[in-house]
Amino acid sequence: MKGERTQNTQKDLCSVLEPDSIAVVGASRDPTKIGHTILKNLMISGYAGKLYAVNPHANEVLGIKSYKSVLDIKEDIDCAIIAIPAQFANNVLRECGKRGIKGAIVISGGFKEVGEDALEKELIDISKKYGISVIGPNCLGIVNVHKHIDSIFLPVYKLKRPQLGSISFVTQSGAVGSTILDLIGESNIGISKFISYGNAAVVDESSLLEYLRNDPDTKVIVMYIEGVKDGRRFFEELRKTTAVKPVVVLKAGKSALSAIAAKSHTGTLAGDYKIFSSMLKQAGAVEAENLEELFNLSKIFLQPLPKGDRVLVITNGGGDGVLAVDAIERYGLRLAQVSAHMKNKLKRILPKHVVVGNPFDLTGDADSGRYRIALQEAVKEDGVDAIIIITLFQTAGLGSEVVHEVINTDNNTDKTVVSVAMGGEYTQLQLGIIESYGVPAYESPDAAVRSLSKALWYYRKKLQNPLRPREIEAGVLPIVRNVPIKTGTRKGSK
Repeated sequence: MKGERTQNTQKDLCSVLEPDSIAVVGASRDPTKIGHTILKNLMISGYAGKLYAVNPHANEVLGIKSYKSVLDIKEDIDCAIIAIPAQFANNVLRECGKRGIKGAIVISGGFKEVGEDALEKELIDISKKYGISVIGPNCLGIVNVHKHIDSIFLPVYKLKRPQLGSISFVTQSGAVGSTILDLIGESNIGISKFISYGNAAVVDESSLLEYLRNDPDTKVIVMYIEGVKDGRRFFEELRKTTAVKPVVVLKAGKSALSAIAAKSHTGTLAGDYKIFSSMLKQAGAVEAENLEELFNLSKIFLQPLPKGDRVLVITNGGGDGVLAVDAIERYGLRLAQVSAHMKNKLKRILPKHVVVGNPFDLTGDADSGRYRIALQEAVKEDGVDAIIIITLFQTAGLGSEVVHEVINTDNNTDKTVVSVAMGGEYTQLQLGIIESYGVPAYESPDAAVRSLSKALWYYRKKLQNPLRPREIEAGVLPIVRNVPIKTGTRKGSK
């Protein structure tokens, strides 16, 4: 029975998340209307499926023939995107059911979140009667980068879209989701899917977890949640999912006042935060404390998971190294012990004022060649589980060439590698390049170490998960890469 549910969930949600044909109900010729933006975004995203416009007051929209109703479209339709006032949405959904459409995204707000419980119950009843998988209502839309689907109603000139990657982001809030989407797009981190599910009237967070667990294009799942519909099922799906891939969760509505705000936002009861947080830990999900950490944790899981707590810090700025050591102690990790062999070898090669130890201080006159020598030896150290590479790009001798040393190091080791750099425009440019190659980049040692500590916690929790697959049982973890094209060969990769 459980196997059937998995297959059915996968099949049903494919209609709405991987459709071969889409009808936009509410498509408009007015550029200020949501329906206009949705249709335009689908067109410019390169969607290869069939697009239909539905608007009873127009013959065509953006060069596409417009129909008065979905009932007038003779060809098969997988998904309908409904972007009209709430009072008309259910009638359209009923027409979708009669037409045999199995997927729908109801963008429209004005349901349970504003006290219209009866209207939302009617939507649920229609969905059940006709077997329609409905995302929403009161949602932003979805993005499937692999399928070139962009149905969110925010124009691309205001919100940058991410590149292709392996993170799938699920959000109950369209506003929070759009912020994260914009940040990810700006940072050169890729995504697989973005799903804004709003009130979760039909398709909820548990169904989406089940779908994404079985989605080969998704390696990391990131969730923003205000409340869950079925706590027991959510725990079960979460536990099954964390056995095979990381799940990062930011829970909103932690305080009594914010819980009230959450209910007025999506009509969802937030529940007791302490119980929810405890449930996340038991299920093996990684909890983010805020939006900044949600973003930071999304990046760390694109790396091989750290198999231990021994961290080596390599820097050209002594103060940054000290800050990293403080953070390592604060978050319960350990400074890796550098072997005598490495110390002796590098002391013979490097200038005498270089501090060969941990932190490994290359000093302010370091160039990319000095980093290369240190990193080549660091990856050979058996007593090192993770390497934090701190680069002070403001020094005169350090140019963009060091970016290639960071990337090459990451390509040629199965250790966890993270980059840290603090600064303005030039530094941000270098960090963007580093991140575009799948190396997580942070703007402070604290953020990097905190992310490392939570990644290690997940790794250890995963090994304890009774649902873990055979490869985890054997201690062989798959290496997750966000960017498929790399400039070297990672040890242990195929």
